[in-house]
Amino acid sequence: MGRLHERVARAPGGPLSVGRVARAAGVSRSALLYYDRLGLASPSARSAAGYRLYAPADVERVLRVVRLRRIGLTLGDIRRVLDARSEAARIIEAHVTALGERIDALRSQQRLALRLIGAAPTARRRAGVLDKKDWTALLRAAGLGDDEMRGWHVQFERLQPQAHRAFLASLGLAPDEIARIRKASRGAWARAADAG
Repeated sequence: MGRLHERVARAPGGPLSVGRVARAAGVSRSALLYYDRLGLASPSARSAAGYRLYAPADVERVLRVVRLRRIGLTLGDIRRVLDARSEAARIIEAHVTALGERIDALRSQQRLALRLIGAAPTARRRAGVLDKKDWTALLRAAGLGDDEMRGWHVQFERLQPQAHRAFLASLGLAPDEIARIRKASRGAWARAADAG
């Protein structure tokens, strides 16, 4: 994106053609024309020969569309973000939540596939999959004992409860075990707060 801003800044005082904007934004010319047809990012001027010309404000809108596409928003959601800026944060937050759910589902599929083939621990590590046993061994190797590990969970639950839940799920723990760990962590935090 910075490259486009640099090229726009160096442009000789006039609007940019479809080809120049598309190249600089890293999208195809046909994608830019499609955004124009949908009314997502349209040029505000035409040359004497009828060619589309993008003013700096038009280019900024193209950049927003490209950024939103790169995070995976649908064109419909992009339209809603562009048309109702007050909803932008809510729409993007919902998208982030959906991404997290898809990541959790993919990790579950990955763990199941590794179990189906009876993958060795080294294969799991190559795939970037840690289970409870691997994580515990890593913490022990870092010098943490049982009390420090419990303290780690307590702080994780206190500071980032949803991230803690997602992390525990990423280890392949069953929902009842996740609930038990989180409940124990919240209880330990409440007891420490009462004592303090």
